[in-house]
Amino acid sequence: MTAALRQRAGRRAIVLVIDACGVGALPDAALYGDEGANTLAHVAEAVGGLRLPTLTRLGLGTILPLAGVPAVRCPSVHGRLHALGPGKDSTAGHWELMGVVVAQAPPTYPEGFPPRVLARLERAMGHRVIGNRACDGLVAIEEHGAEHLRSGALILYTSADSVLQLAAHVDRIPPPELYRACAAARAAMTGEHAVGRVIARPFAGHAGAFTRTGGRRDYALAPPRASYLDAITAAGVPVHAVGKVAELFAGAGVSEAHPATTNEQALAATERLIEALPGGLVFTNLIETDQVYGHRRDSEGFHRALQQIDAAIGRWLERLGPEDLLIVTADHGVDPITPGTDHTREYVPLLAVAGAGNGAGTGRAQGATSRPGRHDGPLADVGATALRWLTGADSDELPGRPFL
Repeated sequence: MTAALRQRAGRRAIVLVIDACGVGALPDAALYGDEGANTLAHVAEAVGGLRLPTLTRLGLGTILPLAGVPAVRCPSVHGRLHALGPGKDSTAGHWELMGVVVAQAPPTYPEGFPPRVLARLERAMGHRVIGNRACDGLVAIEEHGAEHLRSGALILYTSADSVLQLAAHVDRIPPPELYRACAAARAAMTGEHAVGRVIARPFAGHAGAFTRTGGRRDYALAPPRASYLDAITAAGVPVHAVGKVAELFAGAGVSEAHPATTNEQALAATERLIEALPGGLVFTNLIETDQVYGHRRDSEGFHRALQQIDAAIGRWLERLGPEDLLIVTADHGVDPITPGTDHTREYVPLLAVAGAGNGAGTGRAQGATSRPGRHDGPLADVGATALRWLTGADSDELPGRPFL
C-alpha cells in the first residue's frame, strides 16, 4: 500500500450492483457469441423508452444513448467499465470489481458433465442425479420434476457459465439436505473440474406448475488471492455484504452477510444499513434483473425492476452525507435479443456520487480529488475507489485506480 491502512472515521461507501445490466458489447464479445449485445439499450427499445428519473439525473443517458434517458448537462461521475479477465458471470464480475482478475476462466460443460465427474458427485453427495445438460433452469425442473419426485434423484443442469446447479423439490428433499449435498459437490469439484459455482435450487408446486422458492444458495470458489474487500477489512473497516455477495466471495473479506433473495429484500437491507451504519462498506447485489427477468427475456419486468431501484436510489441520495460515496454499477450483461438466455459479455455502467448530502447528483464531496466527469476503466476501479475513500490508501498489489 502507498499509505498506512487506516479507517477514516465516519466514511461510508455503498457499491450497488444491478446484476446483468450491461451497456454494450466488449471488444472480444464475438468470442463468446455476444457480438452486438447491449442489454440496457435493447431493454429501453423494447419498452418504448426507460423511465428512470434518478438515474437519468445522475447521468445514465450520458454514458450511452438510451431511449427515454436523455443526456444531462451536469452528471455525476459516469462511464463504462470493462473486464480485464475472461468470463461473463456474477463471480467473474464481482471478483473483478474488487480487484481479483483470473487469467483463465473456470471450466464449462456445454455437453453436460462427463461420466467420471457424475460418479464422483454421486459418491460425494450420496444422491443419484438426473438431467445433466446445459439448459434453462425452469425447463430442467419441468422436464425432470416428476421423475425427481418419484425417485428422489437430484436434478443436475448447467449453462454457458461455469456452474453446476442442483434442483430438488422441498417436499421430496428438504432444503437442508439439498444444501448439504451442494456443499459436498462443491468440495468434490476441484482441480480441472473446479466450477465457478455450485448452486442450490429448491422448488415447490406440482407438475406443470413447479416454481422456485427463495431458498437459492451459491457455493462459489474462494477467490484465488486477496481482494479489495480483504484490504478494507484489514484496515478495520467493516464490510457488509447484501444479497449473494458473501457467497460469491466464499465469505472472504466480509465482516457481516445480509442474505436477500429478492430485490425488495436487498434494497430494504441496504436502506437499513444506510440508516444505522456509522462507517464502512455496503456491497449489494440486486439479483432480479438477471435471475427473474434477464434470463426470461422479460424486458418489461426488467424495466419495472430498474424503476424500483431508481426510486430507492432517489431516497438514499437525500439521506447520504458529505462523508458518503455511492457507486452504481453491474457485473455483466444478459441481452434480451441475443440468441439463447445466457449472460452476455458487455461493458457495465458506472455512476458515482460522493458527498450526496451536499447536493445529490453533483458528484462533489469534501475531500474528493476529482470533479464530476467521464471515467472509463476496468471494473477494479470500483474497489480501488472504495479503498481510498474509506482508508485514504491505495494498493500496489491490486489492479484498478481510484476515480476520486
